[in-house]
Amino acid sequence: MKLITAIIQPDKLHEVREALFDAEITRITVSRVTGHGRQQNTEDLYRGQRITPNLIPKVRIDIACNDEFVKVACQAILKAAKHGGGAIGDGKIFITTLDECIRIRTDETGGKAI
Repeated sequence: MKLITAIIQPDKLHEVREALFDAEITRITVSRVTGHGRQQNTEDLYRGQRITPNLIPKVRIDIACNDEFVKVACQAILKAAKHGGGAIGDGKIFITTLDECIRIRTDETGGKAI
């Protein structure tokens, strides 16, 4: 079992979600987050003063899946999350090993609980 965490641009959420559904990945968790990567800061004017925000709005998608769905899910995210041919700030995908999963309602464990 794996946990896929993708950090993407907020304007790509709908496209990524649709791509995941098309790939038959329907169980996802979505969170609004902020962060900073390599993209350049943009200066804003706030109450007459120039400020440089250091955290940029992003969307975090978490997907717990069995090993056979990892490649399918990652390909769907990669295809849908890119702006054009790819741009700085498009995001990242992290894949971590999931030691255990327990469905609270039925007490099922492991891959059946996902």
